[in-house]
Amino acid sequence: MNPVKPGKTPRTPWIVGVSGASGTPYAAAVLRALLAADESVDLVVSRASRLTLLDETGISYRDAHWRGDLREWLSRGADGKPGTFAVDLDGEDGDRVRHWSPGDLAAGPSSGSYPVKGMLIVPASTACVAGVALGLSKDLLQRAASVTLKEGRPLVVAVRETPLNGQTLRHLVTLDEAGATVLPASPAFYAGATHIQDLVDFVAGRALDAAGVPHTLYRRWEGEVGGARASGATD
Repeated sequence: MNPVKPGKTPRTPWIVGVSGASGTPYAAAVLRALLAADESVDLVVSRASRLTLLDETGISYRDAHWRGDLREWLSRGADGKPGTFAVDLDGEDGDRVRHWSPGDLAAGPSSGSYPVKGMLIVPASTACVAGVALGLSKDLLQRAASVTLKEGRPLVVAVRETPLNGQTLRHLVTLDEAGATVLPASPAFYAGATHIQDLVDFVAGRALDAAGVPHTLYRRWEGEVGGARASGATD
């Protein structure tokens, strides 16, 4: 038994699950913002999402090379081009990220006794939504989400699909009734978006709002019609 040493704060991460839905830039934005907020992260990238990531960015995400692959992923903007994002996975940021294979059902997040703050699934496919709503736990992502719900911790489900059929809508209602926050990946335009990254950051920011994590990803509404456009003209 290894008790926490006096004066040392135990690591309590946010779990970030990435499912196979289109929208890997949303996940990258959430991950960057969590690290910028000095939060620790446990990352679960599903097998299906790796195909989506490869298709959307050309990046292969591999368990054996996850740190280098994640570094490349987080360096890209929503347009697929390298950005100026302040993430150092070779330094302190890297120390706060832990990777778990989606097939590892003995991983820390599979148990309610593993201390975490909550979980964000960004993006969430309809298959992932169904699996969590039905309690299937077919992989670590679904199992971690089920554990998050049963422990009464925050679960944010950023569903990314359109249109939604009745079956999926019923699954989303089930998640809402179980205590999850259902957050469609629906960007807004009142914040003065001028680039695709602004739209991505808005959705990521709303997911973090639901989790209670501070960020500066988008301009908030201040009750002034046209305020974002006026401010943008002078910024």
